[in-house]
Amino acid sequence: MLAILDYKAGNQTSVRRALDSLGIACEITADPQRIRTASGLIFPGVGAAGQAMGQLRSSGLDEALAGHIAAGKPLLGICVGCQIMLDYCQENDTTTLGIVPGECRMFNPSWADEDGVPIRVPHMGWNRVTLKNPAEPLFAGIDPASEFYFVHSYYPAPAPEYVLGTTDYGIEFCSIHGREGLWAVQFHPEKSGRPGLALLANFAAYCKEAARAQ
Repeated sequence: MLAILDYKAGNQTSVRRALDSLGIACEITADPQRIRTASGLIFPGVGAAGQAMGQLRSSGLDEALAGHIAAGKPLLGICVGCQIMLDYCQENDTTTLGIVPGECRMFNPSWADEDGVPIRVPHMGWNRVTLKNPAEPLFAGIDPASEFYFVHSYYPAPAPEYVLGTTDYGIEFCSIHGREGLWAVQFHPEKSGRPGLALLANFAAYCKEAARAQ
């Protein structure tokens, strides 16, 4: 069973529907015991970093999240979940979880796209992801030309050794960070059609294999 962390941050239901469509057993939960017994954890979110961190801390789910990682179980952060895995976010001047070293920064609307047109903030739309390692298990069987759906005004800037994939929007920014088994994606796989569903299926398969190995 995959757990979807319920910290009142918005898009848990859309993630569950995507997993349901794939026949993957999952549960939206804020119960630390259910999180402890899950084979993998999805850490989604939309909205503001300050509000998300406040909810995590007040509910104790920050500790449940840390315990899941300490146990060596797989985790997938999505959007705000991706951003607040870092040390700091410029949004709301927020100290965040510090799971991965780095910070989250705001797009500068004076930056231009490849055609010289100023970018729009927030960044909304479909973009490609360039992997640092084409063999990244999260992207197994996914066409490198696939595009994923983004909605965000802030982007992750982790320490360089944690950058797993990048996307161009005004600048080349990190759109996937972490390490194998601890992934964070800035885009929304649950809203990204077939490539996004394939990514979620890959994560579920990885969780299953990791559980067998423990």
